[in-house]
Amino acid sequence: MSTKRNPAITFIFITILIDVLGIGIIIPVLPKLMLELTGKGLSEASQYSGYLMASYALMQFVFSPIIGGLSDKFGRRPVILASLFGFFLDYLILVYAPTLTWLFIGRILAGITGASFTTATAYIADISTDENRSKNFGMVGAAFGLGFIIGPSIGGILGSYGSRVPFMFAAGLTLINALYGYFVLPESLKKENRREFDWKRANPIGSLKNLGRYPTLLGLVGALFCLQIAGQTHPSTWSYFTMKEFGWNSDQVGYSLGFVGLMVAIVQGGLNRVINPKIGDRKSVIIGLIFYGLGFVLFSLATKGWMMYIFMIPFGLGGIAGPALQSMITKQVAPNEQGELQGGITSLQSVTTIVGPLVASNLFAYYSDGKDHFQFPGAAFLMAGILTFLALFIALKSFPRIKEAVA
Repeated sequence: MSTKRNPAITFIFITILIDVLGIGIIIPVLPKLMLELTGKGLSEASQYSGYLMASYALMQFVFSPIIGGLSDKFGRRPVILASLFGFFLDYLILVYAPTLTWLFIGRILAGITGASFTTATAYIADISTDENRSKNFGMVGAAFGLGFIIGPSIGGILGSYGSRVPFMFAAGLTLINALYGYFVLPESLKKENRREFDWKRANPIGSLKNLGRYPTLLGLVGALFCLQIAGQTHPSTWSYFTMKEFGWNSDQVGYSLGFVGLMVAIVQGGLNRVINPKIGDRKSVIIGLIFYGLGFVLFSLATKGWMMYIFMIPFGLGGIAGPALQSMITKQVAPNEQGELQGGITSLQSVTTIVGPLVASNLFAYYSDGKDHFQFPGAAFLMAGILTFLALFIALKSFPRIKEAVA
């Protein structure tokens, strides 16, 4: 990567970092807010939380391919800035939401405008070469990790002053980020690489179908699908699981999620940049998925709070898989179709974020409700481990069909 492109990577890193920071701030305090608005216990409140996450994801599923197509026509910059402003409005609504209905309205608005991640990843694809693509996508993972180091800890602390205070902080961060981007973000998509907007291609079903234009990608996309469903278990049930099983408060939840973020940042922002060039994308996917699946299974079996910290180590090491898998997928697509590809992948991810929280939260609610049937609060984590190993199986079956140059 040339020197002049480094500031662009830096801004995208900060953009994703602040986006995730806002999410991380909210997670520790969300159970408390749901308990206040629903008047239910933890098991039932987790179900409402799952529905809340699914409503956001449903809107992303519908609007992400539209956002991706618009970024291919008008450029990445205006789309990213508009999406950031939408997130600001969402957090502002959540600050003053008097009922559960208003929480859903805020999340729906965020889902409509919150496709900044789609365009941000397309931005990275625009300015990356085959040699540094995996490293740059690794920085996305590092931003997620850092956001989840700082965010949950801040959320836990701010939550002690009130369930709405973290939302105020998130709104301020997002507005600052949008203003920062307005003054410093350059456009990454050259005019010769742009294409006309096509409604037939900019719809969720059509966007998913467009992934079928690349037959060699289908296996890898299927593996990514399983991996992303598994990944939804963590934000959907971690707070509720640890509060119910170990009696943690919002501070303890925040610190534990901060430690998870630290592991992810070390692996994806540091180890990945060393390991991937040495062993390649394929081995990174294999080794990473094994560690990731093992971490989920161990979480499901934890009986003491301190065990969760120990089990975070293999879980965090699994972070080398995601960037390598994304790298293999993007190398198959032309520059003027990266936005469409990322829109399709984000639509696929939105399907997983619709299905994942609903399945995970309901598994937790059913197997932790204290009723007269088998009780296993870690059921959602066990499911995630099984799905991760399924992703590994699919990826191994797909590797022979991928060009050698890609891996």
